[in-house]
Amino acid sequence: MSTAVENLGGQTPRGEKNLVTQLDYARAGQITPEMRAVAEAERRDPEFVRAGVAAGRIAIPANVRHLEKGLVPRGVGTGLSTKVNVNLGISGDVADASMEWEKVGTAEKYGADAIMDLSNSGKTRFFRQQLVERTPLMVGTVPMYDAIGYMEKPLVELTAEDLLATVRAHAEDGVDFLTIHCGINRRVIETFKETGRLMNIVSRGGSLLFGWMEVTGNENPFCEHYDEVLEICHEYDVTISLGDSCRPGCLFDANDAAETAEMIELGKLTKRAWDAGVQVMIEGPGHMAINEIAANVTMEKRLCHGAPYYVLGPLVTDVGVGYDHITAAIGGAISASAGADFLCNVTPAEHLCLPDAKDVLDGLIATRIAAHAADIAKGVPGAREADDRMGDARRRLAWGEMWDYALDPDTARARHEASPASTEGTCTMCGKMCAVRTVNKVFEGTTIDLDLE
Repeated sequence: MSTAVENLGGQTPRGEKNLVTQLDYARAGQITPEMRAVAEAERRDPEFVRAGVAAGRIAIPANVRHLEKGLVPRGVGTGLSTKVNVNLGISGDVADASMEWEKVGTAEKYGADAIMDLSNSGKTRFFRQQLVERTPLMVGTVPMYDAIGYMEKPLVELTAEDLLATVRAHAEDGVDFLTIHCGINRRVIETFKETGRLMNIVSRGGSLLFGWMEVTGNENPFCEHYDEVLEICHEYDVTISLGDSCRPGCLFDANDAAETAEMIELGKLTKRAWDAGVQVMIEGPGHMAINEIAANVTMEKRLCHGAPYYVLGPLVTDVGVGYDHITAAIGGAISASAGADFLCNVTPAEHLCLPDAKDVLDGLIATRIAAHAADIAKGVPGAREADDRMGDARRRLAWGEMWDYALDPDTARARHEASPASTEGTCTMCGKMCAVRTVNKVFEGTTIDLDLE
């Protein structure tokens, strides 16, 4: 955990009265070591980061307990590089912890910024605690998934106190951001029922809360007791990721009345969280046609006051089953270039089964490509450098350097070496007719040998 912050006029010890979260310090005009670390990684001035955090445009999800265990701070928001999350966690049908740890290794090796533990079966706390202990990446969870197993009760018997206790357990364990579906209140449900949808509610957490509310007749506990949720988040500097219960699960439902009604509520909850000194991210779609994505991002930034936007894809078609890492990467690139800040990876197993480590790798690389392409379009400092170096390495046919600049050097090298070319320096696509080789020889004044026999 950090021990000091930088006041604009000197050093102030962390722990000053009422200053706990990154938002608290930023609003007090103080630059924390975490803000400075983000600024260095992003090639930004520390004051740029501090001002962004103070305004709510940037979040630094960094639970004070995870900082003690080696979290590397990362910033999410306007003016920063687009961040990428990897989902993992056991399910009731596939409870193989070793496979989940393999996914953790994949996330760390191939450049993820965050891991969300979506375990939803049995006692999940030990894995979550180990994850926080071991990984330097940001960790997120969804307490609603865990509540049934943690409290050992059926869904409809859970009380508001049970749900708040689950939130506290996750915060105490060092989770950096919590997805909590606070926006699906009675008003939103009334809009949902009145207007209808093709696929109803596809958010797992949102569906559980909808079911609980319908059976009990009560208001969403996370909405009704939002102040208590914020108190817990503030105590540990947990960033609240306001869940999109009504995110569209198909193109037909995108940007409909239910999604918009919930977004309006999330905007209200955002301001309340900031007033309580709690950092905020907003979760979004989902499935959405290409021509609707930019407008959706604009709507989120307007209704939620510029808070960082965290999107799942969006998937730009509903029929790419088995290839949804591609449909999501297309949507992610468009969404991030329009201003979204955080992309959740989607794997080829989406809609089909629990992904394995290879699925996670494929999804992660596709999502990183989307994020990187968007960062180039947004002019993020340094985003184009690797691409320009790759172009120079390709001109020189410097294969070893190409692997250094590739997002997945292992796959690139393996594919090239598996099909060795007979002409040194080329690949088996063009061989001696390699355009780069030919032009290089012209400029070198050497013989162009095109004898194909």
